[in-house]
Parts: sequence; C-alpha cells; structure tokens
Amino acid sequence: MKDKLVRICYEGTSVLVMAAVIIAIIFTFFVRFIGVVGTSMTDTLDSGNWVIISEMGFNYDPSYGDIVVISQPGSMEENIIKRVIATEGQQVNINFNTGAVYIDGHEIIEPYISTPTTNHYDVNFPVTVPAGHCFVMGDNRQGSVDSRSTIIGFIDNRSIIGNALVGIGSDGFANLDVSESS
Repeated sequence: MKDKLVRICYEGTSVLVMAAVIIAIIFTFFVRFIGVVGTSMTDTLDSGNWVIISEMGFNYDPSYGDIVVISQPGSMEENIIKRVIATEGQQVNINFNTGAVYIDGHEIIEPYISTPTTNHYDVNFPVTVPAGHCFVMGDNRQGSVDSRSTIIGFIDNRSIIGNALVGIGSDGFANLDVSESS
C-alpha cells in the first residue's frame, strides 16, 4: 500500500513538473503576454489590456493590419504597440483635411480607427517605405505618436518582437484580425 502511494505521488509530481517545463518553453520561445500602456490603440486595445503575441524570430514579414509589438532602439524607452499600415516599397499618403490614408494611391478602409487621421507631425507625405521596414500607426489617430513622426519613423522589421494574436481586456477576448476588412 505504501509503495503504491509513493508511486502515485512520484508519477503525479513528474507529470506536474513536465507540464511546467512545457509551459515554460512555450512562453519563452513562442508566445508572450504584453501589457498595453496608453491610448494610442483605443478602441481596439485600451490601456490595461493584455495581448498575446507570437514571437516571430528573424524572418517575419509584416502585413497590412497586423498589430505588432515593437522594440525601437534609441527612440522609445518601452515597447510600443501599433498597427502595420504599409510595408516595404509601398507609398503612403495622407489627406489630413479628410483623414483619408492612401496606400499606392488607393484609399484604405479602416473600420478599426477611433478617429480620422487629421494630426500631422513632422514627416512630409507622400513617403515610400524603405526595404526591410514598415509604416505603423495607432488606431486612435489623434492620440498616437507613430510613423507620422520622426520620433518613431519607419519601423525596422527586425525591431518587431511579435505579432499580437489576441487582445484580453475587461470585456473578454478581442479578435485582432482585420484581414476580412482590408
């Protein structure tokens, strides 16, 4: 009886240890939780929300609509969360009177923005995104410092630490995929 109890305890402990190791590997190499700070992504993500990001490694090619977490060396103290608007070789133009954003001469439909793009910073438009970079903006265009400003500028793709898969807020999980609306 005692041997059986010891064996059951040993097997249970080994299962728990193995599960902890697997979870640690997953969260170390594949996904991470990142807290949202600030209002630049409102209404999609609010300050205090969390996002689950997949870490991309070295060969990530950002796409329009991706919400990415960026570690921008030299320009910001903290990671930033923004939406990819254009990728390498694409031309971005913004009509700051109407708030319309154009990629390669075509107005993009942006159901995710909370305010039109009427704030102009110090970047002169139109601009063409250089190779290996992307152009990002926050969904709250009036409350976001992003690629419209030289403080952020074009984002080197190597500075993207992950693509946000799921947003977690006080009202539950939010789908961050805009591929249907682009």
